[in-house]
Amino acid sequence: MSFPFQPNRMVPRPRGVFYGWWLVPLTGCVMTLATVPLYHAMTVWSVALESQFGWSRGQLGMALTLTRVEGGLMGPIEGWLTDKLGTRRMVLIGFLILGVGFLIFWQVNSLWMFYLAFIVMALGQGLGSWLPMMTCMNNWFARRRSTAMGWANVGGRLGALLLVPSIAWAVDPTQDRIGWQLTALILGIVILLAAVPLSLAIRNRPEDYGMLPDGDQRERPARQGTRAEDPARTATGDLSAAQAIRTPAFWLIAFGHGFTSMVILAIMTHLGLLVKDAGFDVQTTGWIVAVYTAVSMAFQLLGGYLGDRAPKNIVLFGFTSLQAGAVVLLTFASTLPMLYTFAVLFGAGFGGRNPLTTAIRGEYFGRASFGKILGLSTVPMNILLLASSPFAGYMWDIYGNYTAAFLILAGFNFLGGVLFLFAKRPRISQPAAAAEAAAAGGRA
Repeated sequence: MSFPFQPNRMVPRPRGVFYGWWLVPLTGCVMTLATVPLYHAMTVWSVALESQFGWSRGQLGMALTLTRVEGGLMGPIEGWLTDKLGTRRMVLIGFLILGVGFLIFWQVNSLWMFYLAFIVMALGQGLGSWLPMMTCMNNWFARRRSTAMGWANVGGRLGALLLVPSIAWAVDPTQDRIGWQLTALILGIVILLAAVPLSLAIRNRPEDYGMLPDGDQRERPARQGTRAEDPARTATGDLSAAQAIRTPAFWLIAFGHGFTSMVILAIMTHLGLLVKDAGFDVQTTGWIVAVYTAVSMAFQLLGGYLGDRAPKNIVLFGFTSLQAGAVVLLTFASTLPMLYTFAVLFGAGFGGRNPLTTAIRGEYFGRASFGKILGLSTVPMNILLLASSPFAGYMWDIYGNYTAAFLILAGFNFLGGVLFLFAKRPRISQPAAAAEAAAAGGRA
């Protein structure tokens, strides 16, 4: 069955502006709707759910663990589907599932139903946001890949800057406002309504529309009957998924990304509870999230700028080390100035590293099998993320504080930065790559 939307008919070719740059804010919009209410706002959902149901922090942290189980199982499938179906279809499918997940969340009245809602929402988010949109960005940009991904993530951070304090205001259990259930219903409806128009605006690859990455012009025909060379391919060539997983860089990046993301997932769940333990209300948590989100917006651009001009692995090490130091500060924070200082430092580290964790894969492995490679790399990453949120919750349940948990997670964060530092661009000889491609063609 063919997909009902025809790209050439539904989206007129723009004049003057390379369409890839239109896709940058669109990516930010998709990421905002798909990830902010689910992940970035989890820290305020947790406060509201703890207040109503009395669930332990280990139980609350388990919700994000279940999403990582889904991510680990579905990551390779999501990557394969993205390369096969394209980003446009994936966003449509993912948003429809995500919207249904929020409608289930609206009706939550037990722990198992809470877990079910998060699994469904995570499935929709995985299918329709980060992996397919980053694949789209990688398709449309080569020389300016880091910059484009940085700007795209700025859009997502701007959404978090606006949405998280708003959700915190709406779900605050100490105030009689909208409430967490009605807020979930509103989000579900908005996501369902946005699914079709957002997907219609997406274009999968520039070559499908007679363009090249970065808006480059085709100055002369490609040699020997091949299409014009992608600027990103001149150094290493596009690697297949099979080639990529045989390189040390693939595993160093995957585990580096996982170790540096563990603490982020824990903060998304437990920051509001930590701030509550320090004697501040949920709205304060919303403002802390807003501060580190605002700072991360600026550093997304700085990270993208530096990533296009310096070795990405070295830049990543610097930003991830800054993120680890911020978490150490959070561990001992007991006053508002300390909490806001954490927010500034964490936003700088988190924002600077964010576009580079994806852009480095595009630079190292190319465009042809990027979705599959990115999906496969989420498996070891999600294995690490499985433990982070419940680990922090269970440590609080045992010791009554987060000190040991966040210090350990900060150590893993620094280790991840070291792994990035040692990840070098793979070099595969062109004869070997051609031979493997020919063999693959013969098997098809």
